[in-house]
Amino acid sequence: MITLTASNPSDTASIAAVLAEMAKPGDMFVLIGEMGAGKTFFAQQFGAALGVTEPITSPTFNLLHNYQGGRLPMHHADLYRLERTGELADLGIAELVEAGGVALVEWGDVVGDDIGDGLTITIEHVDGSDDVRHISIGWRGKQWETRWDKLRSALSRWSA
Repeated sequence: MITLTASNPSDTASIAAVLAEMAKPGDMFVLIGEMGAGKTFFAQQFGAALGVTEPITSPTFNLLHNYQGGRLPMHHADLYRLERTGELADLGIAELVEAGGVALVEWGDVVGDDIGDGLTITIEHVDGSDDVRHISIGWRGKQWETRWDKLRSALSRWSA
């Protein structure tokens, strides 16, 4: 687990940019956190770092938005309103990622291991501050096995 402190939105944007820079086709990023923790902001900054130029908005009602034009296709999902686990397969996130894109999935923890391998990024408010966030990054599967040490090093300036 990598534990970070983002003192302000600029730090959060920089952390997202590091992850975007290291992203490879097929990567899954599961964004975890309470309502208003900054999951969509993180996804926006990740997309900007990939080179996505169109506005990245919360996919709460559509469940999935697709963005082209960056270094990699980006698929941004929000599973908060998912009514049954079977809907996850209906969204086709796995197929989109397998086709060469990356996925950022808000509330992906609600489907547990069904979401697949990838990084888990937990964003939490720090009590008493509107801007400070604790960000914890973990991984499951083998996708990040060879990149983990490089990722830890790239994020070291925000280590808690």
